[in-house]
Amino acid sequence: MSTYVREVAKRMFAKEFRNSDLSFREGDDVYSPQYLLTPTGARVNRLFIVGTLIEKENIGNEAEYWRGRVTDPTGTFTIYAGQYQPEAAQLLSECETPAFVAVAGKPSVYETPDGDTITSIRPESISIVDGNTRDMWVVDTAIQTINRLNDLDGSDTYVTRAKEHYNTDKGSYSSMVLDALKSLKEQI
Repeated sequence: MSTYVREVAKRMFAKEFRNSDLSFREGDDVYSPQYLLTPTGARVNRLFIVGTLIEKENIGNEAEYWRGRVTDPTGTFTIYAGQYQPEAAQLLSECETPAFVAVAGKPSVYETPDGDTITSIRPESISIVDGNTRDMWVVDTAIQTINRLNDLDGSDTYVTRAKEHYNTDKGSYSSMVLDALKSLKEQI
């Protein structure tokens, strides 16, 4: 009997997530996990973000279907929760904005008819958190992003694929990390 092991949720800033458009399945069957490969070489099946919920809206017609916008120091994540994410949808319906939130969920990539790519998150869970939690997330995410940038010099399969697909500008992402960390200092 095989045991189910949930994949570790990766941390990334909104700018990197929004710049990601390479999704793929590992395996041939319909239940094979789907991944998003990011410009820094992260292979993401689940992600963990913390930021400020600045906006929420019930966009459902017949059933509640919530869209939320969560900001971090680099940009905005869009999250969608409905009947298949009942706890997340309930929190979005009841939460006042603005609020610091922690979101664990699955990345979603949608290609529009005109060829644009839209990324969003289907939350598995959403929790209201405090400013210190958000600040710690920024620091942890900065460290993980820098580690991925350092790994871009390697020859890992996913790193190679990311470099070929995105032609990643390490300087741009290093600046993003620095700006995110500076935003913490500005709050003090």
